[in-house]
Amino acid sequence: MNDTFRHKGLRQQLVNVLIDKGIKNEAVLKAIGKIPRHRFMDSGFLDHAYVDKAFPIAADQTISQPYTVAFQTELLNVKREDKILEIGTGSGYQTAVLLELGARVYTIERQKELFKKTSKFLPELGYRPKSFIFGDGYKGLPQEAPYDGIIVTAGAPFVPKPLLSQLKVGGRLVIPVGEDVQIMNLFIRKGPKEFEQHEFGEFRFVPLLEDKN
Repeated sequence: MNDTFRHKGLRQQLVNVLIDKGIKNEAVLKAIGKIPRHRFMDSGFLDHAYVDKAFPIAADQTISQPYTVAFQTELLNVKREDKILEIGTGSGYQTAVLLELGARVYTIERQKELFKKTSKFLPELGYRPKSFIFGDGYKGLPQEAPYDGIIVTAGAPFVPKPLLSQLKVGGRLVIPVGEDVQIMNLFIRKGPKEFEQHEFGEFRFVPLLEDKN
């Protein structure tokens, strides 16, 4: 599936929509303007690839709304060479955004079907996370900790303590917390046991599931 001038034009329109909605981080906007989102979706959804909406993908999951991806990434405040843990690889679109920002990405997916598909698909597009793990995101990835940032791309009913413990001092955890509707939370680690918490309004995500496989 080619990336045409039409796709590039539609991406620029999407970037303009995100600017209008308040996204300011130039690197995040540039990444979204570069990544061929249509490649991350089933061909039937091609006409919707650059609309600011979430869409279904395999295993009853969704590819997140571009605004949500941009908003979470902006909160994460990613710098080049930052070590980032992503909980919920999904389609790989958020992973691609993080990689475009120059992050070293470790990503976890618990849906076997999605894990197999995305772990094969991302390298085909030239996106190579440092590590791609099939496992339980609630546990994080302690063997690679600490992280500059952790991003959770599914709705968590609570904040998993292992994720907070795997942050560097100064590190940031971006996580939507809640059952049916989630509140976007940002935790900044200030010390060994001290965290600063900020809340950023309501979002809707598929649930973060514990490993049942």
